[in-house]
Amino acid sequence: MSRVQLALNVADLDASVAFYSTVFGVQPHKRRPGYANFVVADPALKLVLIEVPAEARGTGPVGALNHLGVEVDSPEEVHAATARLVEAELATFEESDTTCCYALQDKVWISDPAGAPWEIYTVKDDDPANPQPATTTLPLLEAAAPCCSPAATVDTSAAAAPLTAGIAADR
Repeated sequence: MSRVQLALNVADLDASVAFYSTVFGVQPHKRRPGYANFVVADPALKLVLIEVPAEARGTGPVGALNHLGVEVDSPEEVHAATARLVEAELATFEESDTTCCYALQDKVWISDPAGAPWEIYTVKDDDPANPQPATTTLPLLEAAAPCCSPAATVDTSAAAAPLTAGIAADR
């Protein structure tokens, strides 16, 4: 079973956890300093909250989006999605055995035409020996930055233009 992931930047993690716990009727699946995620059965959703300073987050929808994703069940599904995206000539960035958001993951990143980053990923270990927090390393639509996204190895070639549109301009 796959589920859509929505990762949001929040200025007040405690207030946001209380709000989304009420909205979806579930408590966080995982809670760490500056980070929480919810596994919501109905609708099938992985909601990730990443605490950022209020001045960076702002109010309203601007600054709210960190990144989007689709969580799948296995590394094989990530590899199949990668092959499909490459075949469609979309710029991709693959990460295998990466520790991010306090979990060991395999993932592939793409960006939509406006530059919003999407990841297709699987969690291989939800409590790894060396957990790493969510990090914000790439600008997203000239506002916030996606967690766990590659910074030093972003392909800025013409072939990767759809992936790096809106990213390279801010570097």
